[in-house]
Amino acid sequence: METTAHTAAEAAHLDRPRTRRAFGKVKILIAAYGALGAAVLITVAILAITEQTATSFMWGRSAGVLASAAVTYWLTVLASRGARWAYLRVRVISIVMPIAIIGVDMIPGICPAWFAMMQAACALAIAAAAFIVNGSGLRAAFPKAR
Repeated sequence: METTAHTAAEAAHLDRPRTRRAFGKVKILIAAYGALGAAVLITVAILAITEQTATSFMWGRSAGVLASAAVTYWLTVLASRGARWAYLRVRVISIVMPIAIIGVDMIPGICPAWFAMMQAACALAIAAAAFIVNGSGLRAAFPKAR
């Protein structure tokens, strides 16, 4: 199991201003992903309270997006502190989630257009984070173990 102990060279990469700024941007984008996910969930709750259509798919999907945002933010914080395992998971999540969100929402009749559009906004936020997380700057901060 990987530990969070780091060599001096790895710590130097994490302390670079460019690396700290990159993680700051990723945290903001993941927080936006979570805020948008919360907005979708609140909208679904309001629809249910006012006895309008709120399907179990909409409940599950919006709650799942919000939960994934919380986990992704937590992993991003750990990665910014040097946990390579967390960094690798953020890389994967940031690529997979936008594809999954858009892919499922494109299935005809699965959700209303407004729901798909709100979910697409969530996908854009985490997709933007994916470009930063998978960029050469942050990859250099987490060299492959030898």
